Amino acid sequence: MQKMLTLISNVYRLGNASKNVGAQTVSEGARMVLSTRFFTDFTPQASFDIKKCELHRLEAGPSETAVLTREQGLQYYRTMQTMRRMELKADQLYKQKIIRGFCHLYDGQEACAMGIEAGINPTDHLITAYRAHGYTFTRGVSVREIMAELTGRRGGVAKGKGGSMHMYAKHFYGGNGIVGAQVPLGAGVALACQYQGNNQVCVALYGDGAANQGQIFESFNMAALWKLPCIFICENNKFGMGTSVERSSASTDYFKRGDYIPGIKVDGMDVLCVREAIKFAADYCRAGKGPIVMELETYRYHGHSMSDPGVSYRSREEIQEVRSKSDPITMLKERMLSNNMASVEEIKEIDVDIRKVIEDAAQFAISDPEPPLDELCNHIFANDLPMEVRGTNPWVKLKSVS
Repeated sequence: MQKMLTLISNVYRLGNASKNVGAQTVSEGARMVLSTRFFTDFTPQASFDIKKCELHRLEAGPSETAVLTREQGLQYYRTMQTMRRMELKADQLYKQKIIRGFCHLYDGQEACAMGIEAGINPTDHLITAYRAHGYTFTRGVSVREIMAELTGRRGGVAKGKGGSMHMYAKHFYGGNGIVGAQVPLGAGVALACQYQGNNQVCVALYGDGAANQGQIFESFNMAALWKLPCIFICENNKFGMGTSVERSSASTDYFKRGDYIPGIKVDGMDVLCVREAIKFAADYCRAGKGPIVMELETYRYHGHSMSDPGVSYRSREEIQEVRSKSDPITMLKERMLSNNMASVEEIKEIDVDIRKVIEDAAQFAISDPEPPLDELCNHIFANDLPMEVRGTNPWVKLKSVS
């Protein structure tokens, strides 16, 4: 009570001191004092009980308690909300025919990308399938570069030539368009980590639809034989294109598919569950014990791709129920608000800032020029002399430069 009285007194004092300057100064002074009070009164850290993971061939699993600091919570919220808004803007631009071609949106699954990023190091490696926008962002690529890549512009992360499915960054090997093909590549990256002895791990992601691919099991076999530091992660969002997991898989326990490889089943809608599980898996791999298989139970709000309305094989009521009960962003926000780790006003300010960032990125993605034809074949090879590229056009000879 005394603190509140002091606060009110300070506000009035600031107001009286500046009444001749104008109402705007009073407002700014009051906001400054209130802001100071907010930041000093927030809970800096809290512990949360999280859902227990199901285990396969493991005696002990990830922690069932997660510690979250205020700074971490705000960072996780900002990152996940940016991913969500970015995908909703991509949906809008696609329907306006500004984004063309294939486009697979990630909204609903944000806790997977954020939790994984929070549980590994920036120097660790990550490779995923074509639902890749979220991971491109968590791996350090700006929203402007992602949006410009979606619209095929020069300022895109792949200079406008990769589009939705083919984005890359340091220690991030993309979006890959062929179903399941990224998994053996991920095993190869893990082999390089082992060979170089750099104590790094590789996270190789795939969906429930790709989980029945033969190359997945070939990768499991080699990784287990050579004890590769690879975390194989199945993002089980319940539907492979339009087919439910029950109709496509004789066994839907994807975390047990490694058989001789230990597995963990995780609540993929809870960023803290994902973070703790990834920390456990990364420590397991770094200890030289070999690979581990994880299943993240998650859900996508949009259809498989933009050509899929997403409601012919599931009901709108089902989607809405997941949104109302298990939304990863709402869950984190409510945790922080109920434990006095943030204020409603602060969250709203973050949301406003994010909308501005997204709108700025969208304007850049629309106005930035397309790459010229003579750059079509550039960067085919990493360190080669210019070379003629045959067969691109019978009337034009293009050269590739690195």
